[in-house]
Amino acid sequence: MRTSRRMLGALSALAIAATAALVAAAPAQAVGPDRLPVTVTNSSGRGEAVYLYVLGTNLATGKLGYVNAGGTFTAWPAGSLPPSPAPDVAIGGPRSGSSTTIQVPRGISGRIYFSLGSKLRFFLTPDGLVQPAPWASGDANHDILFDWSEFTYNDAGLWLNSSQVDMFAVPHAVTVTGASGTKRTGDLVANGRDAVINGIAAQPGWANTVVKRSDGTVLRVLAPGKAAGAGLFSTTYLDSYIASAWGAYDSKTLTVVPFTDQPNTKYFGRTSGTVMRFTNSAGTQVASFNRPSSADVWGCDGALGAPNDAVVGPIARTLCAALNRGTLGTVDTQPSTDASAFYKSSPTNQYARIIHANQADGKAYAFAFDDVGNFESLVNDGSPTAAGLVIEPFTGGGGTTPPPTGGGKSITNANGLCLDNNAASTANGNRIQVWDCNGSVAQQWTFVAAGTTLRVQGKCLDIAAGGTANGTKVQLYDCNSTGAQVWIPQTNGSYLNPASNRCLDNPAGSTTRGTQVQIWDCNGSGAQRWTLTS
Repeated sequence: MRTSRRMLGALSALAIAATAALVAAAPAQAVGPDRLPVTVTNSSGRGEAVYLYVLGTNLATGKLGYVNAGGTFTAWPAGSLPPSPAPDVAIGGPRSGSSTTIQVPRGISGRIYFSLGSKLRFFLTPDGLVQPAPWASGDANHDILFDWSEFTYNDAGLWLNSSQVDMFAVPHAVTVTGASGTKRTGDLVANGRDAVINGIAAQPGWANTVVKRSDGTVLRVLAPGKAAGAGLFSTTYLDSYIASAWGAYDSKTLTVVPFTDQPNTKYFGRTSGTVMRFTNSAGTQVASFNRPSSADVWGCDGALGAPNDAVVGPIARTLCAALNRGTLGTVDTQPSTDASAFYKSSPTNQYARIIHANQADGKAYAFAFDDVGNFESLVNDGSPTAAGLVIEPFTGGGGTTPPPTGGGKSITNANGLCLDNNAASTANGNRIQVWDCNGSVAQQWTFVAAGTTLRVQGKCLDIAAGGTANGTKVQLYDCNSTGAQVWIPQTNGSYLNPASNRCLDNPAGSTTRGTQVQIWDCNGSGAQRWTLTS
């Protein structure tokens, strides 16, 4: 399988973090289900059909293949030269406002692709699958709006990330649910897609990295390495900064401390000419690197190639992250974890800077080793029960600012009553009602990860049985990443559930304590206006 440098496939042990890689590779009890339910929720607001693909490597056999909706892995048939079309393995995905749940078998590492409007075209060679490469003008998928998330699911758990290593295209978040609740990342701030596209296009020399279809649709923003390879961006853009940062260590020492759990493992770098050599604490030389090119930095490859070892690879990862973030040469102990110091160099990686600035939690995979220092958009659970992928609105989404996060906030209806978990019970199916505001634990709601899941007492606001009809009751339930638990704050104060396309509603604007809330057609009335307050 041809794959990006950051693929969470057979390369997952290299591409997450050093500590996560060790966990992923270590023998462990099988704690996740044989088939993990992954719910794809379409909150895009777009009308196109959605197609899903689960592609990857069977970790037990090493074979490349695909997974159907029920979770069965099938190896690809033999390919040819020139490449032959792969079988159509598309899974019908959710229309806007709905969700589709697919099963992912344990022991697979690969990608979940999703395309809007058209099916993707895959090809096979004798070596395996040819991944879509839309940065090439002749690629069969160039004019298709699509994206992907990367995953590894094995006996040590699930690792799932959104990825912008190659391109930024379809806004999406990823989730995983386990015993400790649901973790989520990848959410953009309100109007974040437009902000990324417009922000990058406005940078001198970067406008051609924004790729549009003939109908005006912005398909993607190419990462600088892909854009440069396609002739759309300078191939030497970062060279002047690299030379300055590299040369800074002619006269001072760079200290690399690559493992957070091993603070005494340090390597010391000095530059002579264009070569940076590293010694260990005993003074023995352990690694050397030629000064990299812009392409090497964008791809974290070439002169910065990171083998899967305990010394050279970790140093290379650290150097590449520092050069992409613009901290090499000014921060002399790496990796730097002070995000306020990132992207201050001139020139700098504007693509990574702008994408991170528009993520609700600041995390993204904007280059291959963006996980150095844990700045990546990755969720992990060693004992997952469910996972999710949420295709988010292309414009708007959550009002003019990101919805508040954190705990200790009440939700008040227009009639002055509060959203309340009846009798503070944590039983599944417990009634969610309106009640006098009293500041109790039963009224302390938390918006998770920029606001799509509402929780109280460790459980989620849930539509009973995933119903979509007017009047379906809302209850408390274990967080499970289904569409029944997605609530998108609207600018008029209502909370929209995309799966039903209906809003959280206090029946008839009731002032009767104990009235159970429901979903109803969104109408902007006081019965559907809620205020999150401390």
